This record gives sequence, C-alpha cells and structure tokens, in this order.
Amino acid sequence: MSGTSKPQPGDAAPSEAAPPAPARAGAASSGAVPGAAQAARPFAPPRAGIPGPTVQPPWQPGGASPYAPGDPEWLKAVRPGRAQPLRVATLAAVLLTGVLAALLLADGVGVNLLIVALPAAFGAYVAARAARRTARPWALLWAAGGLGLLAVPLLRESLWPVSLAMLAALAAGTCALVGGRSWYAVLLGPVGLLGTLPAAVGWLVEGVRQRLAHSRRRWGFLLRTGGVAVALLVVFGALFASADAAFADLLGALVPEVTVGGSPWRFLLFLGGALGALAAARTAAAPLRWDRIPAKPGRARGRTEWALPLLALNALFAVFISVQLVVLFGGYDTVLRETGMTYAQYARQGFWQLLWVTLLVLVVVALALRWAPRSGPRDRVLVRGVLGTLCALTLVVVASALRRMDLYVDAYGLTRLRISVFSMEVWLGLVIVMIMVAGVLGARWLPRVVAGSAAAAVLVFGLVNPDALIAERNIRLSERGIDTDYLSTLSADAVPALDRLAEPYRSCALRDIAQELDEDTPWYATSLAERRAREILDRRPVSYSVECGGATGRTNDW
Repeated sequence: MSGTSKPQPGDAAPSEAAPPAPARAGAASSGAVPGAAQAARPFAPPRAGIPGPTVQPPWQPGGASPYAPGDPEWLKAVRPGRAQPLRVATLAAVLLTGVLAALLLADGVGVNLLIVALPAAFGAYVAARAARRTARPWALLWAAGGLGLLAVPLLRESLWPVSLAMLAALAAGTCALVGGRSWYAVLLGPVGLLGTLPAAVGWLVEGVRQRLAHSRRRWGFLLRTGGVAVALLVVFGALFASADAAFADLLGALVPEVTVGGSPWRFLLFLGGALGALAAARTAAAPLRWDRIPAKPGRARGRTEWALPLLALNALFAVFISVQLVVLFGGYDTVLRETGMTYAQYARQGFWQLLWVTLLVLVVVALALRWAPRSGPRDRVLVRGVLGTLCALTLVVVASALRRMDLYVDAYGLTRLRISVFSMEVWLGLVIVMIMVAGVLGARWLPRVVAGSAAAAVLVFGLVNPDALIAERNIRLSERGIDTDYLSTLSADAVPALDRLAEPYRSCALRDIAQELDEDTPWYATSLAERRAREILDRRPVSYSVECGGATGRTNDW
C-alpha cells in the first residue's frame, strides 16, 4: 500500500534536504522520488529494473513548511523520510513482543531476553523490507553482535556483566537499524531510538486506522479465530492438568504464573516491550540520517604552532617511560631503592593517573587532527610522525598501567573494580592501536570498528566470567590469607571456584550466595551459572554452624 499524500511534519522539504541520487534504470519516473526511505548507509538501494516505493512529497507546494523558523540546519538534515505504512506482520510482532515481555521478564532475566528480542527483530526486518532496504554486511554484524550479547544473561548470574551486555546489545541493535559510518551515527544512533517513539506511535495509529478501514472482515476473522483458539487451550489445558499430576507439573514449569497483584508491573513490561519493538520497526522503516550532519574540520594551524606543543608532550612521555622501564622492570630491589615503597604501594600510587593519561591522549589526538596542517604531503608526513610517536609512547604507558595493576592484584587480590578498570585499560590500548592503523590506511572505517570493538569487549568480558576469575585468583593467594567476607558478595558464577576452598572457608564464602539462590525462579529467568551452582550446593551443602569472623581484609579498599 502506498503512502498517503498528507504532509508529515517530520519530513524534510525538497529544497532543504540533500539532493536525491539519480534514478536507476527501470525506476519509476512519475515524478516521485524512488527509494527515498532506504537512504541510510547500511542498506543498499533497489536493484536495477526493480522500482522503489512511491514516496509522496513531504509537504505540498504552497503549504506550511514542516520546520520551525529557528530549527538548526543539522536537525533538518537528520530528519527521516516518510515511512511506508505499517504492515500486519510488523504489528503482530510488536504485540507479540509486548505479550512476551509481560509474561517472561517479570521474574528476572535469562533466555527470556533473547525470546523477547526475536519477534522485535522480525518486526524491524519486515519494516525494512517494506521500505526496500536490504541489509549490508555491517548491519548483519551489528545484528549478530546484539543477539550474541543477549546470550550473556543466559550464561551468567552476576548483575554487572549482564547489565553491560544488555546496554551493549541495545546499542548494537540500534546501529544495525540506523546504520551510518560517521562518529555522529555511531554515538547518537542509540540515543536517537528514544526520539523515534513519538513518530512511531503516530505511525502505529495511522497504520491501524488504514488497516481497519480496508480489511474489517479480516480483522474480525482473526479476532474470532484467536479467541476460540485461546478458549480451547485454556479449557482443555485445565482439564488435562487436573487429570494428570505430571502434566500439571510440566505445564506449571513452562507457563508463567500470572497473579492479580503483579498485573501493574506486567502491564508496564508489556508497554515497554511493545513500544521498544515499535520504535525499532519505525527506525528500520525510516531511520534518522545522522551521517548528514556536516563535520566541519577546524582551522588548519601552522606547522610550528601545531607541532611544538605535541613534540614537548612526546618528550615528557619519553622521560616518564625511561623511568618506568628502570623501576617496573628492574625488580623488587629497584623499587625499594628508588622509591622506598613496596610493589603494591608503588602500583596503587599511579594506576589511576596512568588511566587518565590514556584517556586524555585520545582527546589530544582528536583535537590535534582537527587543527592539523593539511596543505600538502609534507604536512601529512608531519602529522603522522608526531601523532604516531605519541600513540606509540602511550602504548608503553598502557603497559605500565597494566603492570602496576598486576603488582597490586598480586599483593591484595582481585576485586570487581580492579578487573573492570584493567579491562578498560586493555580496550583503550586497543583503540590507540586502531588509531595508529587509521593514520596509515585512512580513518573512514574507524568509528564503526571502535564501536564494534567496545561491543566485542563487553561480550568477551561476560563470557570469561569475571566473578569466577576473582574467586580463582584470590584462592591462589590463599596461603597469605583470604577475605571470605568479600568472596561471599560474589554471584553464583563464582560457586564452582569457591567450592574448592577448604572448610570452614568454603562455607563462609558460600553461605550468603546459597541463601540468595531462589528455587522458585522459572526456567526462562534462570541462568546456566545459577543452575550449576544449585547442583553443587545440593551435592555439598554449606555448614551454618561454623563461625566466620576471620576475614583478613587482603582485598584492601578498592
């Protein structure tokens, strides 16, 4: 069904939007702009010989402009085109997503997140196909990464890697829908999904109105058929459950328990799931075009004015690194002789400062590229040489920071904060390597690869099981003492490692974890780590008679 001719306030005016691409062979030539809805970068235009969808002008000549007089130019540039009418399959996917969210998400997270995401992804796919958008490789990678990140709640019980994975999955899924290769598209795309909600609700209302006006009989048939099917399942399911206890147990384990008291919460989950799926489908049909925001380079500076501060910074880095090579790699005696500190004290003194150094270098490189001289090949050689040297020296600083953290962990054990900042420093070092490669090969691919590496880092962080790593590292240092009070704050992910402790340390470390394991959690909200922890604790229950007051405090304060 083609779009209506009414003006839409969110569409760009022909005189203010970017000029359309030349029509391909075989495209419709009736004056409409073919394929306007598929202008986002990660999707290909229609193939030659296949006409694109007819898109009506966003506003009629002589009518009111959809833009307020004070709207900035960048806002006019990113406005999406008119979306194709809502398909029945997309509407069904939105409703199914809301129903599954209401039924499955109230008891926690696990495989239910993946179950809820699948119909939402299908609805977005249908909307994209209706707009003649075909998936490009980057869009497929983003989509696969988002679904892969949703496997972390299935595997892990700890809240912090699960939360990171959920946020990263949302960002990756949005990048798959919006596309784009610029920094604006990568950074603002996930935020823009929320801004799509008002337009998505209007799209839904208009689509339902059109469908009802043209196919009342079909909707009545679907409602009658669905109502009869649900009634038959409820009646006969209840009879079978009352006739056989085994079937009743199976049905109770598979079907979520819905109570009147939990209805408001489930209604909010339904609303959130349906609106999220609707926003994803609307974005797939007509995404915001973040790549159209003009990225104006800064005013080029002279060679001396630009290079002198950076050369001084490189010299400072070189002096610092020379000291680090002597102190950090010279052995324990060198540390005592040069600083009067132990390894642990020296490591703790400077790690956070070196982490900030790494972050600030990225800011310096970004600003230096903005104001770099660019009048010829000699300027390019100068920029690459100065910034390449700064990045190479920064990699040594990254190695020094990681070495400091390793020394500190060896003295005081591993904690969640320490493994988090360690992982962040590793990723920042990877980003610096990518910047160096971009200086040689070109930076067009850099925004998407940096964002993809962040999503991959979150996925790896969840898969390696950080709570288990914390437990294993502290157990290896148990001959110096072990802080069971801290270990008892870990999640069920650490139970297999903590199970190897000798008594009474085992019971002291596992007592709180065992009490937090809920036997009534349904299968769809139970992680594999929680299931394995229950099996271990059922086989070897913890003892509640031992006294647990011997924590050594080896984990220190961070």
